[in-house]
Amino acid sequence: MREQMLKSILSDLNGASADIEASAIISSDGLTMAALLPQDVDEDRVGAMAAAMLSLGERTARELARGELEQVMVKGDSGYILMSYAGKDAVLTVIARREAKLGLIFLDTKRASKNIAEIL
Repeated sequence: MREQMLKSILSDLNGASADIEASAIISSDGLTMAALLPQDVDEDRVGAMAAAMLSLGERTARELARGELEQVMVKGDSGYILMSYAGKDAVLTVIARREAKLGLIFLDTKRASKNIAEIL
């Protein structure tokens, strides 16, 4: 039941913008809780990479006195990967197109993260 609710949030998020290509909810230890990813993308690999990036981001924010980590963004020449906390123990990972309007992606991601946190 909880997994269906989480997938529904991801479906709404992916449908909110044509710029969002995929999304996943990852536990803080790197396990995939729910995902809407392309067939050729390994969920376990996404989870492990998200956990590693967040761990490094937390340490960087702490070491450089930037406060609590809110999100990590990776920009490549083909698009963006945005990771943001969805409650204390989960991370919402969003894959977006290169042409994405980041302001709208941030807004939609923030809204989805709040809904995820309420379920978890």
